[in-house]
Amino acid sequence: MRSGVRRVGFLLILATAAARAEDVPQIFPPDNPWNTDISAYPVHPNSDHFLASIGLDRGLHPDFGTVWNGAPNGIPYVLVNDAQPEVRIRFRAYKDESDPGPYPVPPDAPIEGGPDSNGDRHVLVIDVDNLKLYEMYRAFPRRNGQKWRADCGAVWDLTSNDLRPWYWTSADAAGLPIFAGLVRYDEVVEKGEINHALRFTVSRTQRGFILPATHFASDLRDPNLPPMGLRVRLRADYDVSTFSPNVQVILTALKKYGMIVADNGSNWYISGVPDPRWDDDELHELGQVKGRDFEVVDTGPIISD
Repeated sequence: MRSGVRRVGFLLILATAAARAEDVPQIFPPDNPWNTDISAYPVHPNSDHFLASIGLDRGLHPDFGTVWNGAPNGIPYVLVNDAQPEVRIRFRAYKDESDPGPYPVPPDAPIEGGPDSNGDRHVLVIDVDNLKLYEMYRAFPRRNGQKWRADCGAVWDLTSNDLRPWYWTSADAAGLPIFAGLVRYDEVVEKGEINHALRFTVSRTQRGFILPATHFASDLRDPNLPPMGLRVRLRADYDVSTFSPNVQVILTALKKYGMIVADNGSNWYISGVPDPRWDDDELHELGQVKGRDFEVVDTGPIISD
C-alpha cells in the first residue's frame, strides 16, 4: 500500500513539473526584488567574511533534479484555477504568523519529498486565475485531502510587492516566497533564460535579516555569518563558456539576479523543481563553481531585534 501511494505522488509531481513556461503567470511585478537586476549593485563591505563563513572551497549543489532516495528531487508545485475548491488549513507551530485559510489545495497536491517524507514537506499552489501563491511548510493532508494540517502557511499576491510583517516567517524560514526562487526546467531548457534570483541555503545564519526577508532563524550574533535575505552574485569575470548550455543559463542568472539566503540547510544548496527531464549529471557541473567565485551585494541594512 505504501508503495502504491508513493507511485501516485510521483506521477502527480511529474505532471506538475511538465508545466510549460507560458502556463506559469508572472511571479511578482518586474520591479520586485526577486526580479531586479543586481549585476551593478555595490559589493557588501563584509563580503569576504560572509563568503568564508559559508565556505570558499565548497561548490554549488543542485538541490533538485530527477529522483533522490526514491522520491522526486526538489520542491514541486501545482497550478490551479477558479474551479479548485478551497479547503480548511489547520496551522500548528506558527499559527500566529500564518495567513488563515481556506486555501485552494487539491487533495492530491504534490508534497516535497513525497507523501511519506519526514522533511520540510513544502506544498506550493499557484492560482492562475486569481494570481495568488499559496505555500505551506510541513503540510499533511487529512481526510483524503479534504483538510490539511501544516506548521505554517503564507499567501502571496503575485501582482504586489508587499512583504510579510517584520519578524514573521512564511513557509520559508526567511519569510520569503519559495516559488519565486526555484530553478525550473521550463525556464532553463525551454525558454533558455531565468529572469529572477534563486533560492539557496546555508548551514549557519545570524540573528538578523535583510529585506525582502522578514524573519531570522538563529540565536547567533556573529556579524560574519550571513543573515537571512543576504544576496550573492557570481562574479562578472567568471568564465561560464566551458559549461553545458543549460548550466550556462543558471550561471548567467546568478550573475544578473544572484541568489538569496532563504533557509538554514546545507551550504550552497540551490533549490529547484523536480522534473524527470533534468540531466542530473549535467546539473552537477554546478559543483565546479565554488564559494570564492561569488561576491555579496549590498541590498540594505541588516535588521535584528
